[in-house]
Amino acid sequence: MTEVDFWLIDTDQPAGVADGLWQLLDPAERARTSGAGPERRRRFTVAHGAVRQVVGARLGVSPAEVAWECGPNGKPEAAGAAGLRVSWSASDGLAVLALAGGRPVGVDVERIHAPRTAERMAARWFPFEEARSVAEPAEPAERAARFTALWCRREALVKAYGGRLTQAFGVSVAGSPPVSVADPGGLGRGSATLCDVPVPGPFRAAVAALGDSPIHVNSGVWQAH
Repeated sequence: MTEVDFWLIDTDQPAGVADGLWQLLDPAERARTSGAGPERRRRFTVAHGAVRQVVGARLGVSPAEVAWECGPNGKPEAAGAAGLRVSWSASDGLAVLALAGGRPVGVDVERIHAPRTAERMAARWFPFEEARSVAEPAEPAERAARFTALWCRREALVKAYGGRLTQAFGVSVAGSPPVSVADPGGLGRGSATLCDVPVPGPFRAAVAALGDSPIHVNSGVWQAH
């Protein structure tokens, strides 16, 4: 059993909180907000600053001292983290962070898509059985929620392997959680385990970890400080 620490981060914070977190970001993170509108800049700053606070506390270092190393497809990991694996995601005013010891992890959060967009994207990109499950008779909002949950699983899987989304469209992530993915196709080698994680509001989220042993998700809420 692998323990995964899952953090909810409300990125709609007051300007004073965002200003304080801005001081923790490195030059590359600050550069990514260049040209962004005030809301996007604030949410990005809070998400990345909060991640630094949580990871720094886990590593016993100052948040500003946390350094990132990126894989071939841009997945960040904490440099010199002695086995700690990290993944985070953000959608509108909600960000999520997953930490696991010694096991690559991926996490994703998405606001529930509009029903028409969900059905169209499922028909184009999902394996047949998944697309059919999204299209099964139900209220439009329920079909959209089904699609978004499957999309989060796929994104989390991609992040765990450090691959690209296009490599995962042929991989089935359907089924009752926890889902075991035995064949990741072009994403990489070895199996993975997926589970959905409850989040508030009109969002869905999922966590993936490489390997076939079970995972246990411990949820927490980041508090501004």
